[in-house]
Parts: sequence; structure tokens; C-alpha cells
Amino acid sequence: MTGNTFGKIFRVTTFGESHQEAIGVVIDGIPAGIELDLEKIKEDLERRKPGKSPLTSPREEEDEIEVLSGIFQGKTTGSPIAIIVRNKAFDSKPYEERKLKPRPGHADLAYWLKYGFYDYRGGGRASGRETLARVIAGSIAKQLLAFKGIEILSHTLQIGKVRIEKQPSFDEIRENSRNNEVGCADPKKAKEMEKEILKAKAENDSVGGIIEVIALNVPPGLGEPVFDKLDANLAKALMSIPAVKAVEIGSGFKLAEMKGSETNDQFYIAEDGKIKTYTNHAGGILGGISTGMPIIARLAIKPTSSIGKEQFTVNLKNFTQEKISITGKHDPCIVPRVLVVAEAMMAITLLDHLLLVEGFEKWKERIN
Repeated sequence: MTGNTFGKIFRVTTFGESHQEAIGVVIDGIPAGIELDLEKIKEDLERRKPGKSPLTSPREEEDEIEVLSGIFQGKTTGSPIAIIVRNKAFDSKPYEERKLKPRPGHADLAYWLKYGFYDYRGGGRASGRETLARVIAGSIAKQLLAFKGIEILSHTLQIGKVRIEKQPSFDEIRENSRNNEVGCADPKKAKEMEKEILKAKAENDSVGGIIEVIALNVPPGLGEPVFDKLDANLAKALMSIPAVKAVEIGSGFKLAEMKGSETNDQFYIAEDGKIKTYTNHAGGILGGISTGMPIIARLAIKPTSSIGKEQFTVNLKNFTQEKISITGKHDPCIVPRVLVVAEAMMAITLLDHLLLVEGFEKWKERIN
């Protein structure tokens, strides 16, 4: 199996499965002597962790990190950073009973068709639990980006049919999105979103939604022409997150309804002498290269595939159609837990592109 590594200079490799001993990540490309705050990694993992409210999976994992290499006395050593989180609260028994019955909406059938074999326990490598490894790498990337003044925000725009009515300001996102269970910057809509999730849960069903991830203070010039465009790599990074089925940059699909006179972001000279745009329909990227405006991406996240409602599947042993209802510990809505994962993939992508332009040595002094 390939495709487990992302990045050219800041290289991130994740490993492990949901029902194995541990999930982990190896991060390569960081030089020695950079101070890291492990508490910030723990804080980000706490945001992703299940079992915190009725809105998430009741699976209660400690998600304690174990640093195996690459960090000594709080600083990087220059060797690959290896960090694991041990899986402790999983129960594989329900999966044994339906191991030959691929779950609708999951990767079970696709893995079986490709490999003729798959880890049926909790989705194996395709499990959403793999994303905690991304969060660890992303948390480190965010710390490194912060040295350059780059800030990454995220918030929930929509859950089910409940959507915020007004685009919040960056300050509103900072102030409000961490103060409710769904990560919404509109407190009133957040309560409606919570009700939408609980309603689906009561019906043995699930709901999806849309989140937005934003990068502020990104310098112009990130991204390589043609095949390594910043938005192309960012779309790949965000689409690689389990349950994400669509990604748009800037105004995205709305651009199809607009005229060129409306979509073109017109330029002006700001008070600080920098060239900026009155609008940001391009989402901070032109020709695949950052312009210095905020980078904005939105992700459509499908409803959680594991639901208690009875559905049709097939038995892989005798190729007969059967019915299946999924039991176990599952999220009625995965949207709130994806927020920090989206931040992670945004940060990993931006840091990798930043290093392609500058390299660590050029700005290491400012980090330290």
C-alpha cells in the first residue's frame, strides 16, 4: 500500500489502524534546535477526541502522545520525529459478526475489491482515527507557521440543513467557534445545529455539513506553476481527509453563477504599501500562487456512514444480498471533529510550500 506520505520537504507519514496497537506519525524535514510545545499538540488532539459529548462517538480514548524520537528537552534533534498514540478503548467483536458484509458508505468494499483482503475492524487504515496522526503533524506545523505570523482558523458553516446566515468576521470566529460543541461562530445557529445532530441520532441516522478553514498572513509567492499549484495541493490535502467529498477555494462553486466583472478581485494599494484586493473571490490564490490575501477553503463533509438504520449489503462469501444495521460507537455527525483536522492539512500544505520557497535555514534565526 502506497500513498501514506504527504509533502516534499515537510514530509508527513502516518501509520496504524483503528483497532491495532497504536496510531502514529513520522515527521521528517525539521532541523535541530527548534522549540516545540507538546501541550499545544495535546490541545489539538483534545479537539479531535471522541467521547466528549452526546454529539460525538461515545468511544473514550485518552489519546496520550508518546514521543519516540526527534524531540529532546523540548527541542527538535534534527532526526525524524516519531509520535504514537495507543488505542485502548476499542471493541472488535461487533466487526467479527459482519466481517464479510461491507458497510454501505464505507471503504470496506473498495479495499476488498482492490486487495482481496481488508482489516474489517473499525475501517482499518480507512478509519477516521487515522486523522489523529495528521492532527499531531498539523499542530507542529501550526507552531512553525506561527513563527512567521501565519494563523489558521476554522469554523462550521452548516450542519444538515442548518446554515449560518451571515459570514462571520475573523474575530467572531476566534471568539465564538471554540465556545460550543459544533464549532460554529454564530451562537444561535450553533444551538440549532446541535439539535439537528441529536435529532438524527435519535432516528439512528447521521448528518453531514460544511466547514471553512482560513489561513491569515500567508506571504505572497507560495505555490509552484502548473502541477504544484498551492490550491491544487491544498485541494488534495483536504480531499484526503476521510468523509470529505468536495473542496472549494474562495467563492468556489458560486463563481459559476457570477460574471467576470463580479468575480475579478480588483487591486489597490493599502496603507501599509502592500497590494491588496477589495474582494477575495479567488481565496488568496491566483495562478496557483498565494497573493497575500487570506486563503479560504470550504469542505463538504458527508454524513457518517455508520448508522443504526437497516440497509442493504452483500455477503462476500456467497454473493447474496443481505440486510445490515451498524451497531457500536459512532458519531451521529463527524463535522465538529473535522475542524482541527482541516486546520492540520492546511498547515502541513502551507509549511511545505513555504519551505520550498525559503528553506528552514533562511528563517531559523527568527524561529529561535
